[in-house]
Amino acid sequence: MCGIVGAIAQREVSRILLEGLKRLEYRGYDSAGLALISGPTNKINTVKTVGKVGKLVQAAKKANTRGKLGIAHTRWATHGKPTVTNAHPHNSHNQVSVVHNGIIENYVPLRDKLIADGYKFKTETDTETIVHLIHQARQGGKVSLLSAVKKVVPKLHGAYGLCVIDNTEPNQLIAARSGSPLVIGVGIGENFVASDPIALGQVTDRFIYLEEGDIARVGLDDFEIWHGNEQVQRSITTVQNKATDAKKGEYKHFMLKEIHEQPQAIRDTLDGRISDSRVLEEAFGIRAKEIFDQVRNIQIVACGTSFHAGQVAKYWLESIAKIPCQADIASDYRYRDIIVQPGTLFVTISQSGETADTLAALRYAKTKKYIACLAICNVAVSSLVRESDFCLLTMAGQEIGVASTKAFTTQLVLLLILSIVMARRTGLKPKQEARLVKELTKLPHLIEKTLLLSKEIKEISKQFSDKHHSLFLGRGIAYPVAKEGALKLKEISYIHAEAYQAGELKHGPLALVDSMMPVIAVAPNDDLLGKLKANLSEVSARGGKLYVFADESIQFASDKSCKVINVPNCPDILDPIVFTVPLQLLSYHVAVIKGTDVDHPRNLAKSVTVE
Repeated sequence: MCGIVGAIAQREVSRILLEGLKRLEYRGYDSAGLALISGPTNKINTVKTVGKVGKLVQAAKKANTRGKLGIAHTRWATHGKPTVTNAHPHNSHNQVSVVHNGIIENYVPLRDKLIADGYKFKTETDTETIVHLIHQARQGGKVSLLSAVKKVVPKLHGAYGLCVIDNTEPNQLIAARSGSPLVIGVGIGENFVASDPIALGQVTDRFIYLEEGDIARVGLDDFEIWHGNEQVQRSITTVQNKATDAKKGEYKHFMLKEIHEQPQAIRDTLDGRISDSRVLEEAFGIRAKEIFDQVRNIQIVACGTSFHAGQVAKYWLESIAKIPCQADIASDYRYRDIIVQPGTLFVTISQSGETADTLAALRYAKTKKYIACLAICNVAVSSLVRESDFCLLTMAGQEIGVASTKAFTTQLVLLLILSIVMARRTGLKPKQEARLVKELTKLPHLIEKTLLLSKEIKEISKQFSDKHHSLFLGRGIAYPVAKEGALKLKEISYIHAEAYQAGELKHGPLALVDSMMPVIAVAPNDDLLGKLKANLSEVSARGGKLYVFADESIQFASDKSCKVINVPNCPDILDPIVFTVPLQLLSYHVAVIKGTDVDHPRNLAKSVTVE
């Protein structure tokens, strides 16, 4: 997951590019570089460094590289180690320069043909293939840069966001999007391109979001967007870029804002990680394939909400990938005498990447015989990411509310992707993977539909105003979802909430059930539904009040003892993510009614940096 910035202006743009990279460093910091067209000969001047953007800033200052047209990149390595040579931009014949976010799956046969045609490769990257293909397509200047890019992109299989410049056409840059986000920043007498509007907040607040398959020509005073052979119009959106994550906007609380940001956070997390029919496992990093081929077991370690994500992942890994998985709470893990089975991958999950117990568990794991340590995290520059062998970043953006919402659901998305990647090695067929990927692409829309339940959930939340205890029930993969729902309610409303596997009711919890103990059940339409219904009948028979979040296809009926909230029907693998959202809304609305500090609940902190 890399960051791209491009600029064409009547002023010098190197500072704009470098500031944009600083703002995109959350997308990667293995290496960075920029290329500028400058001087009377329109020479392409390129500066590249290994490490964070700050090193590039110093190198560019020392080189005094200047220009009015340029592209820049901060890299999260997928093909080729983090070296100056492998850093972007990549050039062909000192004429064409490209920056790229994404993964080209078929770069090897494309590269081999280019080598046969006489092209020499200097890097280990998939991106160098793109720049040579564009140079070749230009046919010595007979074909325009725009036409050359149009000719090349159908050959690329995978995901990409591209920004291209050519010193023989120094009045434009070309951008192309497929599977990786790109925006055009609209200025006055200047225009820009970036992976994220946040990169350009210092120069514009007007943006055009390129759609899948779009190719754009961006000039000083104009731009045109092509989709296939047709020129199309895309609307300009005004975005208040500066500190948008730190402002509630139309929402009363950050938590509510972040709940509603989940569809976009999921889209951003999927961008560049999936193609039309498969997961791009290269997104996990350079060594991912080598490591994954060795995996026979998985050990997950996390805290709090992230631990619940790990418990969901255990079900996915064992049912989809047929790989044994253990999920442990980080604060206890390192105080056990751990027995590591051969071929075990160690996985940590954390929103901040600074959780003290999870970091300590990682450091302890490094003394054991795990084959590698994978971090799933929301912060690229965190300690957890730096100290792990490889990582996959959630693209949730800044989460301010202490009770995690969008960080949790994006963690689940990446854990599902991990399960699919591992399942390839245990018999998952391409058609099956294509079906799973197709279902994943529907997830943002399903979350949007689920958010429409907010008004109904707000009404039932009034019935919790005088309650002091509650019970959450789930079976199978719905049990960790129930645990997450209980955690949210206790965190922000201060109602004592516990989650149980519904089959355990008769083994103790049923003694607590009465008219003052609301019982919340998670009821997806799965193989355990009949068992769950029997458990819920036990609650009704004891005078308990049930609130059942049920898949709409079940046609559960409400009655005096049971209020049913119909959740949009979804594929089984997406149940844990979709059913999490109404439980978030329930906890939010109950907390508002009870008048608690929703965003900053008492005694809690966003990042737990002490044991």
